[in-house]
Amino acid sequence: MHPPLVSVLLPAYNAAPYLAAALDSIVNQDYRRLEVIAIDDGSTDDTLAILESYRKADGRIRIVSRENRGLIATLNEGLALASGDLVARMDADDIAYRSRLSRQVALFAQQPELAICGTGADTLIRNRLLRGTPHPIYRSGSLRALSKFFTLFLHSTVVYNRRVIPQDMLFYDGRYVHAEDFDLFRRIAERHPAAMIVESQLAYRQHEESVTARHRQRMRQTHLKIVGENLAAEALAPNPDILRGIGDAVTVETVRGTAEFLLALDEGIAALPEREKPSYQVGALNLFYFLYRMIGDEGRPALTHEFLTRTSKWGVIRRRERYGLRAAAAAPRLSLLSIAAARQVDAVEWYMKSKPAAAALQTG
Repeated sequence: MHPPLVSVLLPAYNAAPYLAAALDSIVNQDYRRLEVIAIDDGSTDDTLAILESYRKADGRIRIVSRENRGLIATLNEGLALASGDLVARMDADDIAYRSRLSRQVALFAQQPELAICGTGADTLIRNRLLRGTPHPIYRSGSLRALSKFFTLFLHSTVVYNRRVIPQDMLFYDGRYVHAEDFDLFRRIAERHPAAMIVESQLAYRQHEESVTARHRQRMRQTHLKIVGENLAAEALAPNPDILRGIGDAVTVETVRGTAEFLLALDEGIAALPEREKPSYQVGALNLFYFLYRMIGDEGRPALTHEFLTRTSKWGVIRRRERYGLRAAAAAPRLSLLSIAAARQVDAVEWYMKSKPAAAALQTG
């Protein structure tokens, strides 16, 4: 009996600086029965030339090149072209570790009812790699519940099982631009088993030209739209439009409204059955941190101070952040200086915890 064919879906748009490393990591997987569907989405750099050179060396690579249509159209085109029962996502700027696909295929063999599987990931910034530490809730919590609050998996770690997921479910919805993965994962997890391999199987590259970096505002708006829809369906959201409001504009009014929303959400979760509470509580805390970062990025510490005070969540942020934000109402300039200093400390800590990427990736 042949092992299952894995179709690796790799969209690429002006990915030349990182594409070779991504392709090397896929064609050198220890799981060999795969096809790579690489779609050049109208690139204007050397992306297509790099893809062609790899196709000449490896017959498992198939290339589609045409005008730019955007990521969602590209992903759906790739799904339509995929031949495998298992479909793996891969981004053109990430690096998969050699055992990634074999680990995931083995899990699907052990759990044939499994619909989707993601993995942990390390973070790669320039020439430094930081090992990832997935939240313990992935080992014991409800992925269905967590999928209501955030994107369950890093998109480029996911494998879909088409023997379980209905064809009319496995598609990316154009209404959720820049959070299309969040939407798809929540739909799958609502009806089918999902699993996480907590060990890192991929290096996730962060850089200024990534989709996440270039479209952060739109991504946040769509993310909050999805969370609002999910919580409304669970009867946990008094007014999901509040989340859309702060996604559109961070103001004193939207900050206050969002704080009241979170307090009502906490009350709703407190009324859930005991076995369900932990996952929903982790999800709600993740939503708080998402909003906290979004408000903080406005560079107006008084708004963050208002948010923390109204939610009574001063105790869940780091001490170094509390020092700066406590002074926000009376001395906003001093607060900004303190926040900037805290970020410098964060950068130093990140560097000290990370390792040179070249050496670390060899053992990934």
